[in-house]
Amino acid sequence: MSSPAPSAVVRRTLRRFRRNRRGSAAVEFALVAPVFFALLFAIIETAIVFFAGQVLETVTQDSARMIMTGQAQSAGYSQGQFKTYVCGKITVLFDCVNGLSIDVQSYPGFSGVSISDPIDSGKNFVPPNNYNAGGPGDIVVVRLFYQWPLFVTGLGYNISNLSGSKRLLTATAAFRNEPY
Repeated sequence: MSSPAPSAVVRRTLRRFRRNRRGSAAVEFALVAPVFFALLFAIIETAIVFFAGQVLETVTQDSARMIMTGQAQSAGYSQGQFKTYVCGKITVLFDCVNGLSIDVQSYPGFSGVSISDPIDSGKNFVPPNNYNAGGPGDIVVVRLFYQWPLFVTGLGYNISNLSGSKRLLTATAAFRNEPY
């Protein structure tokens, strides 16, 4: 008896392979898993960045109230003392000592407010280093900056606005000082 033709053996093997479904779920998961996990991590990182931005906004509003009511001026706060006060309100998310930058500027009226962009053309952060809390009735702009490190940018999702895979979080409060 002769052996079957090679093409018949191949056809029979392919039919048997096509009918056998064991392992197909593992293969399908291996194809879909990288995209799924990349998307999942991108969503988580975006949520954390938005949450950190909201925390920074809340801390800015709370800290600016110290200046608006004249408490910081009456106590003779320096920029370092004001930063220490702000850092006391930020507990978990931020490296306050090394990463937080504070900019407090005073103006005689709202029309004179001039705010510069702290990101230069090379996508580097140039921290403004001002602290002028003003007097009663002055217009004050308080800005807090934090360079947030990003991790998912290597997977093709990039929300960085600074070089080195970082996102500059900015929070601003503009107000007129109370007549203290």
